[in-house]
Amino acid sequence: MSVEKIAVLGAGSWGTTYAAVIADAGFPVTLWARRTEVAEEITTAHTNERYLGDRALPELLSATDDDIAAVTDAEVIVLAVPAQTLRENLSRWKPHLRDGVKLVSLMKGIEVDTGKRMSEVIAEVAEVADSQIAVVSGPNLAREIADRQPTATVVASADITTAEVVAEISANAYFRPYTNTDVVGVELGGAVKNIIALSVGIADGQKLGDNSKASIITRGLAETSRLAAAMGAEAHTLSGLAGLGDLVATCASPLSRNRTFGRHLGEGMSLEDVIAHTSQTAEGVKSAPAVLALGKRYGVDLPITEAVCAVLAGRLQVDELAGLLLSRKRKHEGPPPKEQP
Repeated sequence: MSVEKIAVLGAGSWGTTYAAVIADAGFPVTLWARRTEVAEEITTAHTNERYLGDRALPELLSATDDDIAAVTDAEVIVLAVPAQTLRENLSRWKPHLRDGVKLVSLMKGIEVDTGKRMSEVIAEVAEVADSQIAVVSGPNLAREIADRQPTATVVASADITTAEVVAEISANAYFRPYTNTDVVGVELGGAVKNIIALSVGIADGQKLGDNSKASIITRGLAETSRLAAAMGAEAHTLSGLAGLGDLVATCASPLSRNRTFGRHLGEGMSLEDVIAHTSQTAEGVKSAPAVLALGKRYGVDLPITEAVCAVLAGRLQVDELAGLLLSRKRKHEGPPPKEQP
């Protein structure tokens, strides 16, 4: 396949890592970094010390601090900026997008003001067809992938051809992409799991055991699946890489930003102190109110999301969270019981 120009916008840990994935697949790629010194470091030293330490980046990866130069004439543009900045950034880039450009979202969030998924924001702001948009999701812990540890992921698009193009430019010896056309399910799995991971982190910070955390993860998957189904997603998506796979990785790994953020809360730090202490975005913190609003709009009960929102707003103490979730009314789990003769 011939793709002459690929740009990745956003030089954080996941943006840099995904750019390296593309380069390791044999495709030259330009990474946009907001800070000049970061762009120079990536291009000359082939490292991004702040986010990836001394891990060596591929020779086919170069960087620039000129975002307009990066997007101009690019055939594939990968968006790796914080979810809540997407609208503003994409509005700036839109006049410079070439016709037919494929726009790829790495972002796992819901826009706070509108409740829109990232692909919906892209379609609206860039004024492109859904067939030009793809979403990458799954168990994507950046540092493990940067170490070239084997992993699988999902590339979703309403157009299977677009999904296959994006999968091809990112398929290499350690990164295996699977295609999917259920964009709603893939995006919701990626967004809601961050909130569940915050809850698991809080439980971990309180020194609760694996039974408690497994209960939260399991009920979190059910919560995510209910919302996804109400919004038209396919059930199998939530049981796959973009649902269960991403949820387990994010809730279990100490590399997870959202789990780490929650752990600090569980240990007694204030929200303000955790924000000051952490240097990377925990998308679940900002997306939680938007996800809860989606639940209300679609008539779906989201008890974990509701409890996390209450903790973040200061209406619920962290030591009350687990008890609140387990004190809910008991009910049957599974298919309806058969009537006895």
